Amino acid sequence: MTEKFHRWHSPNTNTDLEMLVFGDRGYPVIVFPTTKGRYYQNKDFGLIESVKWFVDNGLVKIYCPDTIDDRSWYNKGIHPADRAKTYAGYDRMLLNELIPWAMHETGVGKVAVAGCSFGGYHAANFAFKHPEKVRHLFSMGGAFDIKMFTDGYYDDNIFYNNPVDFLPGSNHHNLWQMNIILGTSEHDICKGYNIQLSNILKQKNIKHWLDIRPFANHDWPIWREMFPHYLSTIK
Repeated sequence: MTEKFHRWHSPNTNTDLEMLVFGDRGYPVIVFPTTKGRYYQNKDFGLIESVKWFVDNGLVKIYCPDTIDDRSWYNKGIHPADRAKTYAGYDRMLLNELIPWAMHETGVGKVAVAGCSFGGYHAANFAFKHPEKVRHLFSMGGAFDIKMFTDGYYDDNIFYNNPVDFLPGSNHHNLWQMNIILGTSEHDICKGYNIQLSNILKQKNIKHWLDIRPFANHDWPIWREMFPHYLSTIK
């Protein structure tokens, strides 16, 4: 499995970002780390190894970028408005830097986005905000209501980065063309968030799969089982 390291200065986040890329061809899959995780976390915890067959056979090319969680939603040292504003810059980075990069390298017109735990939030938020760029969404143990990080403060940046708030009013036609999988488990601390998001999608008649696995917790072993299964749905 080929592996490449990239580092670049992002004008949208005004910081240097790092990323690992696995594979040399195939459908582009952006995989976000969990809470405050770095670009190498999904490799270190075996998530990338779990889909080695897909990479080695040229079916997918996986991009594992940094997040800026510690500068945005988890930064208790700044006002919630600034947390949201900082995250809006990360969203612009994805839209204007990383996604075009992945599309250009692979020659594919849309991407897949995926992540475990808080990485599932990053994936879902981007997919539902920019459905014209995303064909597949794979969330594993995600939570989707960002208001838990805003101390009661609310503004447009929070609204437009909070899927459970903006999704009910969105009528972008590509939402109905997306392959959406919400993976959770019987003892997942985030199961309720997945059921809530599934209900929103049901109300909009958006086809999706709420995958609730039995006897499992909010942890890497079940996510390593889910990820290859979900990648197999890419067509």
